Amino acid sequence: MAIQTVTDAIRYVGVDDNTLALFENQYPVQPMGVSYNSYVILDDKIAVMDSVDARAAEEWLSNVAQVLEGRNPDYLVVTHMEPDHSGSLMRIAQEYPEMKIVGNAKTFTMIKQFFGTGALSEDRMLEVGEGSTISLGSHRLRFLLAPMVHWPEVMTAYEETEKILFSADAFGRFGSLERTARAPWAPQARRYYYNIVGKYGAQVQALLKKISALEIKTICPLHGPMLTEDLGEYLRLYDLWSQWEPEESESILIAHASIHGNTAHAAKTLEGKLEKKGVQVNICDLTVTDLSYAVASAFYCGKLVLACSTYDGGLFPPMKAFLDHLQTKGFRNRRIGLMENVSWAPAAARQMRAELEKMKELRLCETEVLLCGALNQASEAQMDALVAELCAE
Repeated sequence: MAIQTVTDAIRYVGVDDNTLALFENQYPVQPMGVSYNSYVILDDKIAVMDSVDARAAEEWLSNVAQVLEGRNPDYLVVTHMEPDHSGSLMRIAQEYPEMKIVGNAKTFTMIKQFFGTGALSEDRMLEVGEGSTISLGSHRLRFLLAPMVHWPEVMTAYEETEKILFSADAFGRFGSLERTARAPWAPQARRYYYNIVGKYGAQVQALLKKISALEIKTICPLHGPMLTEDLGEYLRLYDLWSQWEPEESESILIAHASIHGNTAHAAKTLEGKLEKKGVQVNICDLTVTDLSYAVASAFYCGKLVLACSTYDGGLFPPMKAFLDHLQTKGFRNRRIGLMENVSWAPAAARQMRAELEKMKELRLCETEVLLCGALNQASEAQMDALVAELCAE
């Protein structure tokens, strides 16, 4: 990714990664890629804001050197120690031996864990805490701790002169800047949030409370585009997401896990019946859809129908994996309908209920659709009753 001008004194020096297949070795990011964002503040003193994944070290170091034009940076600010942001930390520390590393107490604990106890001398570590400031000249950084958004050492940095929030992983999004420059922010930001940050809604709420007192003109996250317009909308969505509230309370996701196709056919039939009622319906085949997309869709909608076959006396594994992910990410406050295909062993609905009981504030519909193989007149009548329940709220 080419160097970009953020303001007269601030440059973007991050790197696009268009070859990575799985972010955190689990979330597909092809063909969109991902960006590793880093920034340089040029003033009487110079601050580099975060490093990048080791995969991108050479290009990043070249970008930094180009912006510095022969000067040496005074500080490397580490807002997040996850390796996709700290993987090149020691490379730049060795390149500029007089540069101090700025972090909080937990940052330096993690530096020792990742790079060894003797990786940095004590005189190179500049520890900051809540509200600490560093003056660069006409620019000043104020630090706001954001533990568990989404690691315990995370902090944000607010540049007071130009009103820029360096937000660490908050407000991040999948997609390299080159490939997704014109893409809307919300779809991949939603998938990123719910799958990576989403468990820590209370901590995100705490950060939102802190930054609500700030005048913010630009948000510079560690992944995805810099945000300069519609900041109110991004803040609104983060507030909504971190309270586990649906974006579309009346929309319904039908998530199905079908072995031979009969359960999938019933799910499609249910979709048609709901659409005839004017309901916005998303449908997700859990046997082919990556779980990160299914999870994001479940949080987006206000209601969820689970359709699953019994398998080996339990849940068909794609449904079990989906419910495990929802529970881990704090899924709650939704209306739930159940449809099971029992063939000869009625277990799916019972086990789906058991998984849902691990979650909070879920309201199960009284009607359950029972399939004994293929959809028939009796099960379709149950389906009509379920549609009436789902549309009644």
